[in-house]
Amino acid sequence: MKGPAFAVLALVAACAAGAAPYEPRSGAEVLETLPRRADAADAALRRQRARLAEAPRDPVLAAGLAQRYVELGRAAGDPRYFGYAQAVLAPWWAAAAPPVPVLLLRATLLQSGHHFAEAMRDLNLVTAADPGNAQAWLTLATVQVVRGEYEAAVRSCGRLSSLASPLASVTCLVNARAASGQLAASERLLVLALARAGAGGEQAAALQTWALTLLGELAARRGDPAAAEARFRQALALSPGDSYLLGAYADLLLDQHRYREVQALLGEHLRIDSLLLRHTLAGQDAPSSAVAVLQARFDAAARRGDAIHQREQARFELHLRHDARAALELALANWRVQKEPADLRILLEAALAAHAPAAAAPALAWRRQHGMEDGAIAALAHQLEGGAL
Repeated sequence: MKGPAFAVLALVAACAAGAAPYEPRSGAEVLETLPRRADAADAALRRQRARLAEAPRDPVLAAGLAQRYVELGRAAGDPRYFGYAQAVLAPWWAAAAPPVPVLLLRATLLQSGHHFAEAMRDLNLVTAADPGNAQAWLTLATVQVVRGEYEAAVRSCGRLSSLASPLASVTCLVNARAASGQLAASERLLVLALARAGAGGEQAAALQTWALTLLGELAARRGDPAAAEARFRQALALSPGDSYLLGAYADLLLDQHRYREVQALLGEHLRIDSLLLRHTLAGQDAPSSAVAVLQARFDAAARRGDAIHQREQARFELHLRHDARAALELALANWRVQKEPADLRILLEAALAAHAPAAAAPALAWRRQHGMEDGAIAALAHQLEGGAL
């Protein structure tokens, strides 16, 4: 049995029915079989580790290896790689002003852990020391959008116009503007930029995947599921294993009650918590074993002090455990940290289910202030503001 399915079944055996955590009988016992990387990629990674072992305080070598771990973590949706990257940067992790390459990677890891204020501090240091660093401006804009700081994000994206490709700068700009009352115009702009962008190598494919995924999300938000699906499928042809894209497409299918298609789409990606959640939601009558696996994963994250899955855990509590109050508490905690459309949606869903419109009032006021456009959110807001509880 291959990696992801084996991992899920092993965890079910350990966690179902409230069993105690499984303890191996010896250090030789195999608990999980990880997916094997391609030989060439694995060899290159070993060479990077060997070079760093010879010079562990070389910031250039450390940043290169940490960057590779971040790429692997994003591709696999596996947060353990981010831990490996942080370990590589340990000599500089607490430094006030490490070398710029290390500083940028530290900011990236802080962002991945939802330590947004700390990430922005590091990114501001990078852009001050190296104002031509396109990756720093792009990462800063991304954090600003997640925090709902749209005008600041637009300014950060503006710095990319002379530093990155037109498609990169336009996608960055659209990501900021579309969340603040300019959805239709932003979508048209990105469609045009994508049409003008030519085909290219691996980096171009990654950029096109980002643009197409964003276009799919915008179409879904304005109520055009057919256009959204077409764009998600285009993106999947370029990046079939992109975990964020798979999640966005699965959410579209869930909204249309196309549950079998969700399970077929995600069946090979159950190692990733957010995708396992969607796969389980598509089961309609979710088996207790799948719920136990998800609960175990959320419990493990809590023991690590990891709050990055609060949005997913709120969905879990609301739709699988049917505990609206617990879901609302998680959604409110998540909203204090990040303010993307999905964060607002689960907050409003939980407030509606918990018969607690007052809890959603600040978020609804924020929505009106920024003009966020989203059909599903608008329907929820109407119910909460109209008192239809």
